[in-house]
Amino acid sequence: MDREAVVSKNAPKAIGPYAQAVRVGNLIYTSGQIPIHPQTNQTVEGGIEEQTRRVLENLKSLLEDAGTSMKAMVKTTIFLANMDDFAKVNEIYASYFHSDPPARSCVQVAGLPKGALIEIEGIAVIK
Repeated sequence: MDREAVVSKNAPKAIGPYAQAVRVGNLIYTSGQIPIHPQTNQTVEGGIEEQTRRVLENLKSLLEDAGTSMKAMVKTTIFLANMDDFAKVNEIYASYFHSDPPARSCVQVAGLPKGALIEIEGIAVIK
């Protein structure tokens, strides 16, 4: 099994002992992305809309640096601090996956790192 860590300067650095993403064969497994701006290493200010956009931009950058794209995403998992944000997240999420969305799970959690309101992880194919 070929296993390779993916490192991107355009996505936030890992805040713990884990890889930003791992490539195994033609699949990329991303670690959960929270709304940290990669240049400031700080959580973005604002509410769920700003945080959702930052998380999706982080995923997009990470996938592009790994040689794939959001269009190649086959599965995502969304973790929300508050399920009342579900509709707002869906609206923004749909703008990133408008033509052929991946399979997805969404759950509410008791808490997320750095007080984030949202975290998304995913699996994508390298074509």
